[in-house]
Amino acid sequence: MSLAGGPIDRIGLVVHPHRPLLGALAALEAWTQRHGAELVQVPIAGQDRVVAPPGDAATVDLVVALGGDGTTLAALHAAAPHAKPVLGIACGSLGALTATSADDVEGALDRMAAGDWHRRALPGVGVSVDGKVPYIAINDLVVVRRGANQVVIGVYVDGELYVRFAGDGVVIATPLGSSAYTMAAGGPILATGTEAIVITPVAAHGGSTPPLVVGVRSSVRIAVEGGHGGARIEFDGQIKDFEPHAIETSWREDYATLVRFDDAERTLAGLRRRRIITDSPRVLARDDREAAEGAVLSE
Repeated sequence: MSLAGGPIDRIGLVVHPHRPLLGALAALEAWTQRHGAELVQVPIAGQDRVVAPPGDAATVDLVVALGGDGTTLAALHAAAPHAKPVLGIACGSLGALTATSADDVEGALDRMAAGDWHRRALPGVGVSVDGKVPYIAINDLVVVRRGANQVVIGVYVDGELYVRFAGDGVVIATPLGSSAYTMAAGGPILATGTEAIVITPVAAHGGSTPPLVVGVRSSVRIAVEGGHGGARIEFDGQIKDFEPHAIETSWREDYATLVRFDDAERTLAGLRRRRIITDSPRVLARDDREAAEGAVLSE
């Protein structure tokens, strides 16, 4: 449902660490000056690039991410505890999380101020590692071997053993994240709106270990034996400095809020445009043949 418009008095900014941003940043600064809004930069761990005065995400009306999907993910994590919407602006090609391109920064902000946008609620997977307070993954959690040796992974669903395997690791993904590392590891893509997570072994050494789709109301436990080299864990691509042994998941509905416009590209269409999903060569060859035959007939 479209939300009513209102003034945007303070914008929090999250930027890509090194991608060219001058055009998008200039447009953003021009819009804030014209509308009397304040522009601050939301601190992100490991981010040294400074383009605006620092500001707390809790105090802004909107968080704007300049970069790509990775930058937008960082912005979503910063904004989520304060229920702030995130506008992803692609400084490059449009991705799964960016709502508009760097060429239309001012137009996108005008639409938001007018209420011409929608909230896209993104779920997350809460992951408790060795009994600690859960981390939240919007895309995926990855357990991967740290050294040259394999890790041994045990997957349990609602207390029942699914499989134990030796390999490079395992990916636990949300529907949003299923088209990233999960798909690359041979797992399925979950359509938008699917209430499930997918568990995908990475380079399993023998056995029968197909990816497993699990409903969000089920509990998943991952047992990790790191071997001599140990294992590491990543949340949405960010490496955490601890070694996991026991992992338990929980579903976090409506964890973060992404800005979406009515004319936004749908998820599957975006995957096709970026050629993450492509038709089979036989089908494409048939299309080329029929197009060539049609051109001959029209002459």
